[in-house]
Amino acid sequence: MQSRRILFILFLIYFVFAILLNSVGTVILQVINNYGVTKSAASVLEGFKDLPIAVVSFLVASFLPRIGYKKAMLTGLAIVTCACLAMPLVPGFATAKLLFLCVGVSFALIKVSVYSTLGLVATSRRHHAGIMNTLEGFFMLGVLCAYWVFSWFIDSSDPRSHSWLNVYWQLAALCAVTFVLLSMTTFDERLAALPAERTPAQDFAAMLKLFFKPLVCIFVITAFLYVLIEQSVGTWLPTFNNEILKLPAAMSVQVTSIFAACLALGRLSAGIVLRRLHWYPVMNACLVGMGAVVLLALPLTHDAVANPHVTWASAPVAAFLFPLIGLFMAPIYPGINSVMLSSLPQHQHSAMTGLLVIFSALGGTTGSLITGYIFGAFSGHFAFYLTLVPIAIVLVMLYFFRRAVEGEDGLGGAGPVIIGGSH
Repeated sequence: MQSRRILFILFLIYFVFAILLNSVGTVILQVINNYGVTKSAASVLEGFKDLPIAVVSFLVASFLPRIGYKKAMLTGLAIVTCACLAMPLVPGFATAKLLFLCVGVSFALIKVSVYSTLGLVATSRRHHAGIMNTLEGFFMLGVLCAYWVFSWFIDSSDPRSHSWLNVYWQLAALCAVTFVLLSMTTFDERLAALPAERTPAQDFAAMLKLFFKPLVCIFVITAFLYVLIEQSVGTWLPTFNNEILKLPAAMSVQVTSIFAACLALGRLSAGIVLRRLHWYPVMNACLVGMGAVVLLALPLTHDAVANPHVTWASAPVAAFLFPLIGLFMAPIYPGINSVMLSSLPQHQHSAMTGLLVIFSALGGTTGSLITGYIFGAFSGHFAFYLTLVPIAIVLVMLYFFRRAVEGEDGLGGAGPVIIGGSH
């Protein structure tokens, strides 16, 4: 296979979907301003994105190798291209729901295919960990770009302006270009082939049985809680900046890019760090750092005063301090994913990624809905303070995850494997 070309295409696909998936916080802010939607109602956009990811992953992940990873990715790109075109052509809250529904369905196909294809390209566990962190780093670069790209089209002087919808013409073009590049790339998916004698029903049953392995069960719960934290912060930080820190709408989105930049920097550098240090103490230090940022930054957000002439130089300190939580958060998700996938034979990567995507999607929806409800019913301060609870639980879950990976046969006999080898 043309490994470098394939990796470039995978990184580009992930970059595109990072922009679409993580625009939900910005879109929530805009539909509240444009369409008079309540915070509680606007928070369902996260559900329209995440629940289809969970459902589609549950239904197709186990036998996606039979369909073909390349075909699945092409299908996903075609769907989101059409959805992006619909946003400026038929503006409305219903169209926003449809957009994120399409993004969710497509990303289910994309993520399972991309993660599984990494196993075909990687030559060792360390190589797998490196490209996994690089992939997630590119994802966060896409998130970072999303905040700035959307902010360029937002008219802060007129909150009801629909000018922000013009960004979707550019996104549709980017999706179309990625589709063309992918269609021109050759994939060799023979290593991921499922046993020919097995039926799709047996493939599905095998995925369900995988969940009940102790290591896998601990892993998906940890992933669920991590994504709950990340989505709670990422989705509601623009609104927090706008309503609590009193920043203009466009600047609220731009400042949130610091959070994405920290995630990108953390993930791109995590590959280097994790090659030299054991993953478990690194993860623990990151979780402690996350808690420290919450406790240091949030007290500084009280009593903010609106300033129509605010600039980056005069913005509250908390606007720059709280997003630093992303730097500590960054290595956790790709780190545990790589540990888990590199413990499985290649033909199980699709099913395992399916379980990961399902619980990640459920975690994202749960986090956004809970934070949105608490934000509206109580305060943004209280909503973000509550992130300390799942942070503490993840700290405990990582202890059991390490024991299952290193001390117990949590996979029921699936010993060490070489990623990319034949099985």
